[in-house]
Amino acid sequence: MPLTVNDVEKIAKLSRLSLNGNEKEQILNELNDIFALVEKMQSVDTDGIEPMAHPHEIALRLREDAVTERDRAAEYQAVAPDVRHRLYIVPQVIEA
Repeated sequence: MPLTVNDVEKIAKLSRLSLNGNEKEQILNELNDIFALVEKMQSVDTDGIEPMAHPHEIALRLREDAVTERDRAAEYQAVAPDVRHRLYIVPQVIEA
């Protein structure tokens, strides 16, 4: 079911877009092309085809999960005005 210019105007209003007449027609054509492609793809018989996680059959290269940097939190927090339990304390800006 193709879209109409009225549909494009509704979508533009919901998206808070201001479109002129030429833009509406262009977007209408593009959206209808997209929906036509989706309909074409939905008509393909995929029964018996196993879904793929990735289009390329490749194995991931894994590495050992090891800590490579030292903990520098104390060094970074030494210059902070207020730190409690390794958290930066900031002034309250919104009244409760």
